[in-house]
Amino acid sequence: MRKPNAGLFRLYRRMEREIGMQKNAEFLEQEIGYTFQDKMLLKRALTHTSFANEQRINKNGHYERLEFLGDAVLELLTSEYLYVNYPEMVEGDMTKFRSAIVCETSLAKSAAEIPLSDYIFLGRGEDATGGRMRDSIVSDVLEALLGAIYIDGGMKPAKEFVEKYILKDLEDRKLFYDAKSSLQEMVQKDKKGPIHYVLLGENGPEHNKVFQCAVNIGTQQMGIGEGKNKKEAEQKAAMEAIKLLKK
Repeated sequence: MRKPNAGLFRLYRRMEREIGMQKNAEFLEQEIGYTFQDKMLLKRALTHTSFANEQRINKNGHYERLEFLGDAVLELLTSEYLYVNYPEMVEGDMTKFRSAIVCETSLAKSAAEIPLSDYIFLGRGEDATGGRMRDSIVSDVLEALLGAIYIDGGMKPAKEFVEKYILKDLEDRKLFYDAKSSLQEMVQKDKKGPIHYVLLGENGPEHNKVFQCAVNIGTQQMGIGEGKNKKEAEQKAAMEAIKLLKK
């Protein structure tokens, strides 16, 4: 029996991977409504370092440089949007509002609408340990995608992308970011009693835990929230309490 040609086998496997990447890229372009002139920019924006290392892609063949650029583009476009649309807002409040829009949790929520996690190229180990659902990775890829759009097409399509996926439901995002502070102010104003956050439990493997927290006002439980860390779970619990108090 003839031995298989190892070099030819590797070539076929590489072709299969390239075809898969091209298919993913085309689907994503349809999803976001933007067609790249430079397809390699899109592929790089979607490539995590674990995949690049696994496939022995060159050291700049992953998304990190594009994410650096996208972060700056996002900050500029978000700042401009707040400046134009909130003329009465002072600088300090604009800074807090912008932080709520571009925070990791908020960007991951925006990415989920695409859904971007389906298109990320991860190494096998990173994928197996839940990397595809990790907010830190998904939010970084969203910024890298924005950076790629900016390089490929300029500010106009970048702005359209940000307005379509990131600058929406802003009041809800601001409320989420400020939920614990807002609840504190409401409770102090109405003198309803001290606020306590209680960790109810945590589930899942060590690398992908889900935390559940409750917020109590006095002796009464007012809200329960879940998140990938205790802070996020507490913020969600606070949001539930605010909704209940407003009713």
